[in-house]
This record gives sequence, structure tokens and C-alpha cells, in this order.
Amino acid sequence: MAEERKKRVSKDALKRAARIFRYVAPYRSKFTLGLIFLFLSAFTFMTFPSLLGRLLAGDDAKESPIDSFFNLENINQVALLLMMAFALQSFFSFMRIYLFADVTERAIAQLRKDTFGHMIKLPMTFFNGERAGELSSRISNDITQLQDTFMTTLAELIRQAIIIFFGVSLLFFYSIELTLVMLVSLPVMMLAAVFFGKFIKTLSKAAQSELAKSQVVVEETITGIQSVKAFTNEFLEMLRYDGVVEDVRKLAMKGAKWRGAFASFIIFGLFGTIVLVIWYGVKLRNDGEIGLDVLTSFILYSVFVGASIGGVADVFGKLQKAIGATESLFDLLEKSPEELKPQNESEKLSLTGKIEFKAAKFSYPTRKEKPVLRGVDFQVLPGEKVAIVGPSGAGKTTISALMLRYFDLDEGQILVDGKPAEGFPISSLRNEMALVPQDIILFGGTIAQNIEYGKPGASIEEVKKAAKKANALEFIEAFPEGFDTLVGERGIQLSGGQRQRVAIARAILKDPKILILDEATSSLDSESERLVQQALETLMEGRTSLIIAHRLSTIRKANNILLLDHGLIKEQGTHEQLMKIENGTYRNLTELQLLEVN
Repeated sequence: MAEERKKRVSKDALKRAARIFRYVAPYRSKFTLGLIFLFLSAFTFMTFPSLLGRLLAGDDAKESPIDSFFNLENINQVALLLMMAFALQSFFSFMRIYLFADVTERAIAQLRKDTFGHMIKLPMTFFNGERAGELSSRISNDITQLQDTFMTTLAELIRQAIIIFFGVSLLFFYSIELTLVMLVSLPVMMLAAVFFGKFIKTLSKAAQSELAKSQVVVEETITGIQSVKAFTNEFLEMLRYDGVVEDVRKLAMKGAKWRGAFASFIIFGLFGTIVLVIWYGVKLRNDGEIGLDVLTSFILYSVFVGASIGGVADVFGKLQKAIGATESLFDLLEKSPEELKPQNESEKLSLTGKIEFKAAKFSYPTRKEKPVLRGVDFQVLPGEKVAIVGPSGAGKTTISALMLRYFDLDEGQILVDGKPAEGFPISSLRNEMALVPQDIILFGGTIAQNIEYGKPGASIEEVKKAAKKANALEFIEAFPEGFDTLVGERGIQLSGGQRQRVAIARAILKDPKILILDEATSSLDSESERLVQQALETLMEGRTSLIIAHRLSTIRKANNILLLDHGLIKEQGTHEQLMKIENGTYRNLTELQLLEVN
């Protein structure tokens, strides 16, 4: 039973690996031409032993086998033919390398695009269970492994196969007796190749996985470099990275040890066989059964065939590594993406902005045993500002994630304009919403590019207008390069308040019907909070706004305030109404925050 499962896994792995060839299919004519040049290159290469044997034998080769193909009368003609073969082989090799490189680069470029495009369309449930460095490794290391395979390894395998096939055929042509002597060791070596190949594939897949982990450490360290510096944990991170790299090295060396053992076994077996062939061939020549040209050509063909069989070990190991890489890659590509469309192709919904949560229950897929929402009911009318407050872990941010359909409810409904949210195309629904989170992530371009992210293709006038409404124009124009100022990795060149206002400008430019503010002012100083709050008031005008707040002073003007606690709405009403509830949670939180300020 276990053996059957192994065979099935092996077949599945090969079937998945073969899917890579669909990326070569659009360039099949070039790939076929490359194969033709590969065949011609191998064919001309295989003429060298025959011609060289004929050249060395000189006038003693009265009935050389090569003379049955070419009417050669003297060594001058042999030398000229040999030089022509060299010239043709050089040309064929150049064309083969160029065509394979062209096809490979085009195919790999498309594979990179498809992998990134597929990955970025996967749902949030996928990203919550993955680490950024490992995903980055799928696109970099795994695809680079495939690139090497297509460009060199695959061509080398085909070339070795041609040399072995024609070489063995020519060996039989020159001497059946000597060929049988040489082929005695082949079955043992072929069985060894199968055994070693399976083992090397397992090690290669493990090495790829460890390499992905090393990238995770690098990415996490660079992303959190401020914390690393602040806690003087540079040496801790160095130790962490050293440990992972050492694991990669150990696995790689284990693989190298087994590949080396296989190669040593092949070399010993093959060249031991060649020594046996030379000994037996010299004996036949001394007995007058073969000439010097036949013996020379046979020995050279034996060396060519032996070297090719020996080279197959290394090529086979590289192919196993590539199969390991494709398995990891297709694990990613086989995950179901969200049904998304580009903004310009998405259906315009023209929503009024009414939102309803009905008996909403939800737990995160990784923590099903711990419900986050236990039956939430509330309604937001078009243009209303509704705030959601409560202690940490109450489920406030989860509501914003559900609104954006990062996740689907376990039970209950979310209605938008009276229609279930899942009834809308996901891209169209999200196009009607904008999120301003607490932790603003800016992309490493200019300020203008980051604002334009809310409406790709917007003019600079539209960008400036949005920046002005977001109270961002003054600080942007104070920079020497203005809107062309680079924000740095994750916006590190800007202060927290500046990043928030750039994010607000981005949301203003998008012009959404529904606005979600997720603790957008909680980490700001008083002056920055004042400027950001003014920008938010401008942004919320005429829009349905869902405000998740930690600082209760920022939501006093909300039309309705929902106090969420342990996944349930415990209190709701305006600020004034909630402050009148004796021993109410909202009132206690507000008074506690006032005490903290004082």
C-alpha cells in the first residue's frame, strides 16, 4: 500500500512538473529549432572519434569503417573534414544555446508574471497562514531553479541521451564483441541512478524549503530594522540567520555528499569498464582482428559514452531539484484565487452605502474554536457615521475585514444596499470602499505615486487636489522635491501623521461610497491628530463611514456608537446617550481616557 502511494506521488510530481512545458508551448517553433540544432551539434560531435581514428591510422587504414561513409583517400582530406566538423559544431552549439536561452527567458518571464498575479489574487486566509519571505522565495529561488533547468539542464540531458544512443550504435558498428564487454556494467549503474535520484529529490526539496526560511529571516529583519536597532538585537538576528543558513548548508552538503558518492561510483564503474575495453581491444588488435583506427575510434566513443552516462548523474540530480521546485511552486498555483477583475473592467455598482449586519457570527479559519463575533446586529444608513469601540480583541477590526470581504461569515449576513455582500462581484464591491488603517503601509515610490494608488492614472492636478483636502499639501510642498519626494521603504521617510494624511489623500482620490477608518488616529501626537482629524472630517462628508476607534474623543460626532465586547454589541447610541448610562462600559472607558490625558 505504501509502495503504491509512493508511485502515485512520484507520478503526480512528474505530471505537475510537465505542466511547466505549457509555458514553452507558445514558442514551440523556436524550441523545436533549438532541438534540431542540438541534434545537429551532437551529431557532428559524434563524428570526431571516427575521423580522429582515421587520421591517426593514416595510410594503414585500408578498410576503415569511416571510408564507407566518406570517400577519403588521404589524411589531408580527413583533416579537412575534421576541421569542417569542428566549424559546424561550433555554429550549431551557438544557435542551440541562443534559441534555448530566448525561449527560456520568455517562458520564465511569463511564469514569474503568472505566479505573482495568482499569488496576489489569493484570499486573505492564505496570507494569514504564510510568511512573506517564503512566498518571495517561490518567485525567486524556485523559478530560478527552473530557469537553470530549461536553459542548460534539459538541453544537456537531451544531448547526453543523443550521445549515448548514437555512441552505443556506433560502438556496435565498429565491434559487437567489444561493445558487449563495455555494456556489462550498465544495468548496475542504471539501478543505482534510480535509487540515488529519488533520494536526491527528497533532499533537494528540503533544501529549497530551508532556503525559503532564510529569506523570511532577511525580510523580517529588514522590515523591522527600527525595532532591531532600538533593542540592539543586531547580533540576535545575525545568530538567527546564521542558524537557518547553517541548516541550508548542512542539507546542501548532505545532497552533495550523495551526488558525489553516485558520481564516484559511476566514474569508477565506467572508467574501469573502459580500461577493460582497452585491454580487450589491444588483445584483438594484436590478434589482427581489428585495426588501429577501429581501436582508437572505439576507445574514444567508449570515453564519450562513459562520460555522458557519468554526466547523467549530475543532470538527473539537477532535474530532481527542479521537480522539487515545481512541487512547491504548484502548491501555490493550485490554491483557489478570488474572482477579481481590473478596475476598468469592474461593474460600477452606484451604491447608496447602506450597511446591515444580521446575526453575524465569525471565527478565523486558524482559530475556529475561538469565536470573534457571536451574533452581531447593526445598521448603518447611507451617509451616516457609525463608530465601533471596545476593548482590544473585541472584534472591531474583524468587522472591517468582513466588510472588505477578506473573509466570509460562518453564520448570518452582511447586506449592502439590502443585498447580500457575497452577491456582488468582489472587485466591484471593494471599488466602492476605501480603508484608512492605523498602520499605514506606503510603497517605496514617490508621494505622488502613493496618492495616485487610490486612482491609478489620475492626473497630477487630481493628486494635488486630494492632498489639499487631506491637509497634506503644506508638508509635501515643503520638501525640496515636492510630490516627487521618495517616501522610502514602507514610508519610513515620513512621520506617522504625514503617512496618515497621504493615506487619506489616497482614499479621497478613490472617492468611495463606503469609508472604513480602522483606528486611524490612535498612534498620533495631539497636533498630528488634529490635522488628521480635520482631513478625516473632509473625507467622511457625504459617505457612509464605519469608524473603528480607540480614542473615544475622536468619535463624539458619530451618528451612532456601537460598543463591542466579547463579540457582542453591549451598548449603542450617540455619545450623549451612552454617557447617561450609569456604570456603562462606554462611559467608564471615556472617563478613564480623560483621567489618562489629565
